[in-house]
Amino acid sequence: MTDPVPLQAVLDAAPEGSEVRVAAGVHEGNFVVPRPLRLTGKPGAILDGGGRGNVLEIAAPDVTVRGLRLRNGGADLGKLESALFVRRDATRAAVEDNRIEARGFGIWVDGTDDVRIAGNRISGDTALRSQDRGDGIRLYAATGAEVIGNEIWEARDGIYIEVSHHNRLVGNRLRHQRYGIHYMYSQSNEVRDNFSHDNRLGYALMQSRYLTVVGNRSENDQNYAFLLNFIVDSVIAENISVDTLRGTTPGGAGAHRIAGAEGKALFIYNSPFNEIRDNVFARAEIGVHLTAGSEGNVFHGNAFINNRTQVMYVATREQEWSHEGRGNYWSNYLGWDLTGDGIGDTPFEPNDAVDRLLWQYPMAKVLMNSPSVLVLRWAQRMFPVLRPPGVRDSYPLMRPPQPGAFNGPAD
Repeated sequence: MTDPVPLQAVLDAAPEGSEVRVAAGVHEGNFVVPRPLRLTGKPGAILDGGGRGNVLEIAAPDVTVRGLRLRNGGADLGKLESALFVRRDATRAAVEDNRIEARGFGIWVDGTDDVRIAGNRISGDTALRSQDRGDGIRLYAATGAEVIGNEIWEARDGIYIEVSHHNRLVGNRLRHQRYGIHYMYSQSNEVRDNFSHDNRLGYALMQSRYLTVVGNRSENDQNYAFLLNFIVDSVIAENISVDTLRGTTPGGAGAHRIAGAEGKALFIYNSPFNEIRDNVFARAEIGVHLTAGSEGNVFHGNAFINNRTQVMYVATREQEWSHEGRGNYWSNYLGWDLTGDGIGDTPFEPNDAVDRLLWQYPMAKVLMNSPSVLVLRWAQRMFPVLRPPGVRDSYPLMRPPQPGAFNGPAD
């Protein structure tokens, strides 16, 4: 009885456009797909990299990899070692329905166009420190990629996008990582219907523009659910953030919480000229923190529900948070609606001079309920000239735009 032909020899001999079906069992080695073909794993087919290098590389256009289990690749991040490495010439690669156990990076897309990554389950190596693991999916200088319906957990960052334009991230589930989705220096990307939970930061959007971030959800992420850092000309809409709280729980469901986490549903830093509409920010330490020149943003239709501090804003200019006669919903708004049009008859201003004092001098919190603080707040109400510039909503909504959206986990 002859020994089976090694998988790499089969790949080298396979005609262009053919299908190579990988038999059940463990196939050890570092494999390269050299020409356009379909590589399909039968149930139980495992590629094992032996703890070094890339388990599988795609080196040709129009390659499909489906139904394989990839494991035990290298963990040298400086060498970009990955379970699956997509080379620059591997345009239109499709990576679908694989199980990837990553020690370094899960999938690295290296300057490749029109890649599809869908339905994969990718996990990081918990034997390594979080900072020593690779990202679940890394897009570097990629254009036209579709990253759809993947589940990623315990990597460093779930999906990291760097210098990559015109890509779509849709319907991915991300948990127990540093960042769920991480953007750097990228333009014209769509981030839609993703679910981040129990990460140290849900959606880290940095140094990018023309992002469309719609319909995403964050639950139990710490520090920030959504971070906008140098984001310009983008749309942040119809997202839901729930329970972004400070965490110190040492184990169990809160094991990934970190002491001193800031607990902000949305943190906007030096990010002007964005539209932020129809989002839900619920049960966070701070609903929105706005700072460092983040002006010219349009806020409307958002719901601020039971956040300990609805808005944190320290600046010298007033910001109007309404658009064309439509403001936002505030769970602590005490105004009225005599006309019955769903818009409050009195403006809402979430912060006053006392809030500003406490943000600048946190130790002053011991005076919160003192007679002097109560008198100061009364004086501001009676004499508005004493009130510092801040956020003003001239048309507060009487009902949340998405009733009940923040109750319970996502499906």
